Amino acid sequence: MKKIAIFASGSGSNARKIMEYFQTHPDIRVALLVSNKSDAGALEIARSFEVPTHTINRSSFYQSEELLDVLQAHEIDFIALAGFLWLVPAYLVQAYPQRIVNIHPALIPKYCGKGMFGHHVHEAVKAAGEIESGMTIHFVNEHYDEGDIILQVKTPLSPEDDAPQIAAKVLQLEHAHFAKTIEQILQNQSDAGA
Repeated sequence: MKKIAIFASGSGSNARKIMEYFQTHPDIRVALLVSNKSDAGALEIARSFEVPTHTINRSSFYQSEELLDVLQAHEIDFIALAGFLWLVPAYLVQAYPQRIVNIHPALIPKYCGKGMFGHHVHEAVKAAGEIESGMTIHFVNEHYDEGDIILQVKTPLSPEDDAPQIAAKVLQLEHAHFAKTIEQILQNQSDAGA
């Protein structure tokens, strides 16, 4: 059984989709939800799925390796960032090489990096007059949105689309593809003996 930890900072709509997807999976399950916000909606969603939760603060996350102990205690094999806004520290990247993925609500390398999250991304896409946007799933390294790209899916935009409409189109893609992509990566890694 492969065990996933989801890291989330916000309302948790992607976290919910991942938990739903793996709820009855024979080989993969969500075993932990980690948040950096004690009032994140994702924590409530995790509790409704009876998934254990853990809340972190900035100093313990960056100045200790306490979280590694928590992940090991839950026997975590893989980490999915689902709207997690902090940069992942090097010790975690090294402990989980090619086993941390992030979903980003734009077509990397456009509209990514520090400060490019949530509505900021969609407002920038709208301001630039883009005719398409989309989402990117990528492996995580020590820099914002720079790891190897696993999957990009595009959606056409119309000139009438405002930032919330762009966000809704992109979120649909995220919900459709994130859990399936996690499953595929884990199955490929298992097949490769990773």
